[in-house]
Amino acid sequence: MYDYLLLFIVSLIANAFSAFAGGGAGLLQLPLLIFLGLPFSVALATHKLASVALGVGASLRHFREGSLDLRFSAVILFTGVPGVVLGASLVLQLPDRLAEVMLGVLTAGLGVYSWLNPHLGQSLRAAHRELRGYLIGGAVLFCIGILNGSLTSGTGLFVTLWLVRWFGLDYKRAVAYTLILVGLFWNGSGALTLGLQGSIRWDWVPVLLVASILGGYLGAHYSIIKGNRWIKRVYEVITLLVGAKLMIG
Repeated sequence: MYDYLLLFIVSLIANAFSAFAGGGAGLLQLPLLIFLGLPFSVALATHKLASVALGVGASLRHFREGSLDLRFSAVILFTGVPGVVLGASLVLQLPDRLAEVMLGVLTAGLGVYSWLNPHLGQSLRAAHRELRGYLIGGAVLFCIGILNGSLTSGTGLFVTLWLVRWFGLDYKRAVAYTLILVGLFWNGSGALTLGLQGSIRWDWVPVLLVASILGGYLGAHYSIIKGNRWIKRVYEVITLLVGAKLMIG
């Protein structure tokens, strides 16, 4: 009973912050699963499945805003999901410590970059929406998808900043795309691939799902209310914390 209560509280907090900032739920949720005794591969698959519920919770709130473009959503899906499946297919055969440290450095760098650019993501300035822009943007999303499928924390943060930096979205719209498309479809693909190869701790899933849905809805709600400036600040804090956690181990 204590394990279930701890799972619920930590997952609720992690997913609320993730839904607010556009990623980073694995900062708390995945280490907790490992601390409670799950092997890495089982913890990762279980975390990925729970992250789908984060996308569900955030979607319930963001869909009410009607701010997603279907064609742009399709680009994110069709370029990212193959990378996720590829990454998830590789993760159980590859050592991950060096990759985690490198990812930690890159993730912390995202926060520093955002902090050094005070006007970044504060308004919508659509960019690179021609064929060449979509090809380059899609190639980067494919690479981020590989990281999403194979590693643990922070890859949603990469998607959020890439949508802001390359495609000119503001933070509020970028977070909405990340939570709905990455949360539901990228993580769903990763969870399915990992689940078929490894295993999932099914008796913990209901608790994680409820906490993820509630946390996702609450985080998305407050990100819509607070706006781009608050999202940017929380994003910078989350990226630095996730980066430090990945580097420290």
